[in-house]
Amino acid sequence: MRLRSPPLFWRTFLLILLLFAACLAAWWPTVRVFEREPRARQIAQQVVSIVNTTRSALVYSDPERRRYLLTDLADNEGIRVVPLEPGDQSVPLPDDPLVSLVTRNVRAKLGSATRLASEVNGVPGMWISFSIDDDAYWAFIDRDLLAGDVGREWVAWAALAAIISLLIAAAIAGLVNRPLAELSRAAVELGAGRTPSSLPDLGPPEIRMVNRSFNRMVDSLDRLERERAILLAGISHDLRTPLTRLRLELEMSDLPQSVRDGMIGDLEQLDSIVRQFLDYARPVGARPPQETDLSGLAVDALSRSRIGATARCRIETTIEPGVRVLGHPTELARALDNMFNNAVQYGRGASGDLDLQLEVRLDGSDAIVAVADSGQGIEPDQIERLVRPFERGDTSRSGSSGAGLGLAIVDRIARAHQGKLQLMVNRPTGLRVELRMPAIEHSGHG
Repeated sequence: MRLRSPPLFWRTFLLILLLFAACLAAWWPTVRVFEREPRARQIAQQVVSIVNTTRSALVYSDPERRRYLLTDLADNEGIRVVPLEPGDQSVPLPDDPLVSLVTRNVRAKLGSATRLASEVNGVPGMWISFSIDDDAYWAFIDRDLLAGDVGREWVAWAALAAIISLLIAAAIAGLVNRPLAELSRAAVELGAGRTPSSLPDLGPPEIRMVNRSFNRMVDSLDRLERERAILLAGISHDLRTPLTRLRLELEMSDLPQSVRDGMIGDLEQLDSIVRQFLDYARPVGARPPQETDLSGLAVDALSRSRIGATARCRIETTIEPGVRVLGHPTELARALDNMFNNAVQYGRGASGDLDLQLEVRLDGSDAIVAVADSGQGIEPDQIERLVRPFERGDTSRSGSSGAGLGLAIVDRIARAHQGKLQLMVNRPTGLRVELRMPAIEHSGHG
């Protein structure tokens, strides 16, 4: 399974966060190196102070009370003094840069003959040798002076730095991706058939250049759309006058009835084509959308189509009441009329019968209107062509009147309502035309 690529915001955010983490990882060893010397001096000073204090206490104390002094040091301070024997088994302190600095500082103050060990005769701890007159002793400290409390401080500082890094990374990622997000939203608006607001002429030179080019493209498309609409409307309007005059002259002529009916049928076909041109040229959504009962619109469109009165026609309806959308009732009614007209024109089977299914229902948060026929259908690889302007299906669905604009008008109205038009093969035969739009949530029906 192919993984989805993360959005650009999260890519930028993670990249900046990785940069902060790399800087923190490089900064941590540097800090450890710089804080090693003062920490070593501090530990050495503690060791020297303990040894000197212990030596002074033993030298200047009353010999009769010396034993009580040693007991008090062991109980309260964790310091024991034992004689240093030549046969003592000692383990040196670990080979560490900090330990080396501590050892050097201690010997500088107590003498080069001072010995430091991590274990003597199997007893772990910190052992430091010293002498009183000609007698040698071990000072045993049960506290691990080399394990300082610096770790907790640096964990707190690292956590604070991580939180600040997260906030800064989110702010920088949002700032960097804001122009691209605005461009993406404008492109979605344009793809839905609406004219987006002009992008700001701000930011880096590359962003300004892209925004200017996009604004120019939107202006050009808007101008071409207006010119196309004016051209189609003008041509269609000019054609209707002679068509009306020809219809009137035919009604008043003394031609045979069969000839007259054929010519009137041709004129009605021309009038239908002109009407499609006018519908296609008419802008969608000039007024604010309103809450619309899609179920009622479907029932009205079915009634206007007079499919029930058509010879050899059967229709099956499944209409869920109260399906509501936010849109333009006139445009949605036009879309439903075109869906029915397309089914009537192309949906008859090989026997000449017309079997239709009308479905209006909710599918999650979407409202669906579907019209399916049981005609000869179309090849699946040809379905996409049916929504293109002036395109019709192959020979199995040709031979009927129209300019090939019916489903193109439905598709444009669907996109203007944040919806989409889906065409799929009906089973066992025929075509299913499905209009899907966001529905208005409602608590129930009265």
